[in-house]
Amino acid sequence: MIKIEGLWKHFGSNEVLRGLDLEVRDGETIVIIGQSGGGKSVLLKHLCGLLKPDKGRVLVDGTDIVPLDEQELTPIRKQFGFLFQGAALFDSMTLYDNVAFPLREERRAESEVDKRVKEALKIVDLLEAQDKKPAELSGGMRKRAGLARAVVANPKYVLYDEPTTGLDPIRADSINELILRLHDQLKVTGVAVTHDMISAYKIADQIAMLHEGRIHVVGTPKEIQATQDPIVKQFITGVSDAHQEVQLGTKTVG
Repeated sequence: MIKIEGLWKHFGSNEVLRGLDLEVRDGETIVIIGQSGGGKSVLLKHLCGLLKPDKGRVLVDGTDIVPLDEQELTPIRKQFGFLFQGAALFDSMTLYDNVAFPLREERRAESEVDKRVKEALKIVDLLEAQDKKPAELSGGMRKRAGLARAVVANPKYVLYDEPTTGLDPIRADSINELILRLHDQLKVTGVAVTHDMISAYKIADQIAMLHEGRIHVVGTPKEIQATQDPIVKQFITGVSDAHQEVQLGTKTVG
């Protein structure tokens, strides 16, 4: 379980997180939604110690990772896989070597590396593309390659940063299906940040809305869809208050 307590983070004069609390239960996928620039990716990077908060605690299986140094964080980070927004593949490496990279960094035996890489590539349906370079892959294939690298070391937690950004609806849905498959096959706990509500509704067990630096509401996809909370409703429908008033005839345009 991951538990966040009273998390604060600022960059210069910009307070991004303002006393945020959140709980991520084992075996579930929680999706964090909210406006662009609202701190979703900042929050995600705190979960595995890539960023340190100004105040607050991040508990991973009961251990507060905030005061840990880089050496102490290493075994904690090994429990995490991270799908970066742009997949973050190495252009000079083949797909196989990209996925193998985290295992080779840990100096795993090549026999184990080969077995795990091929298993991961098979899960994301990219085994036949293992000798290709990232430039030879479509955007959707690069996302899938990033997912293979994220899970190759059998992490307990997988963090997804905007997993469907930049993809057309068909390829985005294939990534959603893949995330569900990873959850079912590998039993990972997932945390995803996105502004794509179609994706959020499909992959989430719980949806949390980040608003003004805090978690505004948490609920199941059905609860979020049915909400009457004006802040959540405006975000998920994409309709501003002003536009709603125009539609109701309470304002005139021009």
